[in-house]
Amino acid sequence: MKKLLIPLFSVALLVSCGTSKVSNDTAKPEGSSSTVAKGDKAFLAAYKMISADDLKKNLYVIASDEMGGRDTGSPGQKKAGEYMINYYKSLGISYPKTLGSYYQKVPSDFMKKRGGGNLPDSENILAFIEGTEKPDEIVVVSAHYDHVGTKNGVVYNGADDDGSGTVGVMEIAKAFQSAKKAGNGPKRSILFLHVTGEEHGLFGSEYYTDNPVFPLANTVVDLNIDMIGRDDPENRGKQYVYVIGSEMLSAQLKVINEAANKRTNNLELNYKYDDPKDPEQLYYRSDHYNFAKNNVPVAFFFDGIHEDYHKPTDKPDKIDYPLLQKRTQLVFATAWEIANRADRIVVDKK
Repeated sequence: MKKLLIPLFSVALLVSCGTSKVSNDTAKPEGSSSTVAKGDKAFLAAYKMISADDLKKNLYVIASDEMGGRDTGSPGQKKAGEYMINYYKSLGISYPKTLGSYYQKVPSDFMKKRGGGNLPDSENILAFIEGTEKPDEIVVVSAHYDHVGTKNGVVYNGADDDGSGTVGVMEIAKAFQSAKKAGNGPKRSILFLHVTGEEHGLFGSEYYTDNPVFPLANTVVDLNIDMIGRDDPENRGKQYVYVIGSEMLSAQLKVINEAANKRTNNLELNYKYDDPKDPEQLYYRSDHYNFAKNNVPVAFFFDGIHEDYHKPTDKPDKIDYPLLQKRTQLVFATAWEIANRADRIVVDKK
């Protein structure tokens, strides 16, 4: 997640930033035309594909010393990207046809003009599952895969920030693909968007929203995952997740997310940072914001500011993998409902 480095009054400038139990008592959002009915076998089968062991396996690669802290455009970040692409290929998940590859180049000049110094060219990575009934409507599940690199010979692994979100998106993609192979592909298309340059200024997501592969008018939602593998001092030992921005643009999104939570792991949903006027300004500090400012409903899933934030001690052995699994399953359950409900969620707030 982007550090808050400028005065809080300058809000206008903040364009950067075990086994789980599934309940069969499904809470149906009001007016949702919910497809996740009681005992929905397709949903449950896909949901259970999200594995703590697989999250751990992938995170130990993404956040390894070999990746050098994944600074924007660095060889280590590119190596992490290659690993992710090979993962998607192994699952049979391709890229948007119009893009021609998994890569969307984010030019150095674009970042430099926005305060990115002399960052080299970098890439967003996009994987894509086409919808069966409403393929032109796009559900985005996003996370940034960059971190802050190596400083004075010390690797800043970024296991939580945002290795946890990166592997979460990968597991969610696996779950949707398993449903597709079983004949239950999502009705709307799903874009798995791994953005670059977040730590330097939300550059990758800004580049995507300035140059969208799919029209933003057809983009239903962005579910953004940035740090979901740890706990903060305020919530030590709790089964919780912060949810930010879920009712800023669409009242339905918060209702859907809460219902998805209730029917799955029933985490404590903490809305402490939901107010854009909160001193931490978290609504503006991760990649969802570039979608929100373009009137796309967003929900940002986050674990809080812990003692290893932006330190070399943010390592994969400190991740709570069962909790990471539960939070990832919540995002999947929310995405599943939005992708498969009869009606697109409505933008009813400004």
